[in-house]
Amino acid sequence: MIRTATPDDVPVLHTLIRELADYEKALHEAKATPDQLHEALFGPHPAAYAHIAEDDTTGTPVGFALWFLNFSTWRGVHGIYLEDLYVRPEARGAGHGKALLTELARICVRRGYERLEWSVLNWNTPSIAFYESLGARPQDEWTVYRLTDGALAELGGAQA
Repeated sequence: MIRTATPDDVPVLHTLIRELADYEKALHEAKATPDQLHEALFGPHPAAYAHIAEDDTTGTPVGFALWFLNFSTWRGVHGIYLEDLYVRPEARGAGHGKALLTELARICVRRGYERLEWSVLNWNTPSIAFYESLGARPQDEWTVYRLTDGALAELGGAQA
């Protein structure tokens, strides 16, 4: 049901990412190209990793998890940051999301990583309920900040 993505999966990953962006009402923000995904996942210096969830009977991809390593200065070890988890609506409830998270948890345990973290949109109550059913807890004392577009260019172009 769950397997590591291969270069041949880039087109389906790109499609699934766009489906996720549409679900999150942000399709206009999904600008990644298949070439960019290929480079990030399979280039000479991979910066991210992906797993594919497949339908058990047809082998058709129905979801994915895309993640990268982070590092805890307090714990002194790596962890996994789950950038995106998505299962197509028609495949939800069949265990694919749990299987993807289970695989990432196994990677953490095998490698000695002490955290598996991700963000979820506040309005996405079905996903929040699902994550909490697995034992995940919100880190609501933290607020995510982001610099993009003009603000990032302005700060990054500033002379020190």
